[in-house]
Amino acid sequence: MRDRGVTVRSRPLRHRGTVDYMRVARDRSNVHGLVEFDVTDARNRIRERTAETGEQLSFTAFLVHCLGQALDEHPEIQSYRDWWGRIVRFEDVDVMVIVELPIDGGHLGVPHVIRAVNRRPLESVHDEIRAVQSDSGEHRQSTAATLGLRLPGPIRRQFWRLPTLSPRRWKRVAGTVAVTAVGMFGTGGGWAISPTNYALQLTVGGIERKPGLVDGEIVPREYLSLTVTADHDVVDGAPIARFVTRLKELVETAHGLDHP
Repeated sequence: MRDRGVTVRSRPLRHRGTVDYMRVARDRSNVHGLVEFDVTDARNRIRERTAETGEQLSFTAFLVHCLGQALDEHPEIQSYRDWWGRIVRFEDVDVMVIVELPIDGGHLGVPHVIRAVNRRPLESVHDEIRAVQSDSGEHRQSTAATLGLRLPGPIRRQFWRLPTLSPRRWKRVAGTVAVTAVGMFGTGGGWAISPTNYALQLTVGGIERKPGLVDGEIVPREYLSLTVTADHDVVDGAPIARFVTRLKELVETAHGLDHP
């Protein structure tokens, strides 16, 4: 049987940045925790707010808001070790999120940093995400970035070493922690494990409906699959566990969703 046709095309220039990021990030001492959060109450309150206001609240904004509060209480989690071996800890929680935008005839995930999340209300985080989604022109790649991606790989990858070379500059450019989602690409539960250059990253998986125990009764509940990735060179397991426990409490009690 003869083979059918083969298509060969050039890889988009933007993808070079992703490849460089992954190659540098895989050398970090990351630990991954696969957890499930019961998001039934949170999603119900989001639906109620949508019915009352006519605008659907971003679930990503809700997670980012809870993350900011949890890190405000456990700031040691978003620390970096610099070139001299010192631990650099930040007070403001600057969260990098991936926003999918229509660019050049297709859809591309574009990074955007939401600043000082721990000092802002949920509505402010939601408004910023929606503003980014409605203004793709803001995220057109600059000429300097395009030229940078044309440099040889070893030179390009030096940018991703900023968390070690200069944590303060990394914060200004890329934030302190990251939230990325794969759940938007499929249905049902499931986790993803991804290398990261951040001291802390949440990888949001799918949401699955399955039986849960509430007040001694088995009822249908909605569970979010979440991967928590942290840098073990900076923080030990016990503080990470306490942070995850607090984040779980905030998400499962629908923190910030009481008032529209």
